[in-house]
Amino acid sequence: MKKILVMTAIAVFGMVSAQKNSLLVGGNIGYSNNNNKFMGDKVSSTEAFTFTPTVGYQFHKNWTIGINSVITSGKQEEVFNNNPATLKTNEFAIGPFVRYAVPLGDIFAVYGDLGAGYQNQNMKTTTLGSTSEVKSNGFYTSFTPALFINFKNGFGLNFNIGGIKYSHLKADSIDATSSNFNLSFGKEVGVGISKNFGLK
Repeated sequence: MKKILVMTAIAVFGMVSAQKNSLLVGGNIGYSNNNNKFMGDKVSSTEAFTFTPTVGYQFHKNWTIGINSVITSGKQEEVFNNNPATLKTNEFAIGPFVRYAVPLGDIFAVYGDLGAGYQNQNMKTTTLGSTSEVKSNGFYTSFTPALFINFKNGFGLNFNIGGIKYSHLKADSIDATSSNFNLSFGKEVGVGISKNFGLK
């Protein structure tokens, strides 16, 4: 099945590798889902969708620099003392990134994105019919390795299964801070498409 998908993608887009001195435009869509059970009963579940638009300049055959933004919408459900609680989170982040890519042939390449920047978060918690809201601002740093497939006319597909991220947030209205280190390999799936436009 994997071979059929790859061959279908090649048939649709063709083959060519990204060139130096080109403008990179693209985006990834990510999804994660975690469920926890205790003695057969679900005690918590977390689901999140992520969209990551990207603009960059490939100044070398291996190196790209640019701006990355991340839009995330998540929902977490938990049960405390038989009382359900729902946490909805919307996040936005933007910052520069640097990418190093290593070709594995004419079609495939692996790359790693290292980025950092500003982020904000809006979190709503609902329990026992009551809803509270907390808005926060902060910064992040992240590293995401991925597989890249080069296609015709500068198109490419990229796949990742998570990465490493450090996040720090400070609430606006209350005295609260949050610092998280997240290792998400195997817990997330990201699929994206990108295009390199040649520059003169």
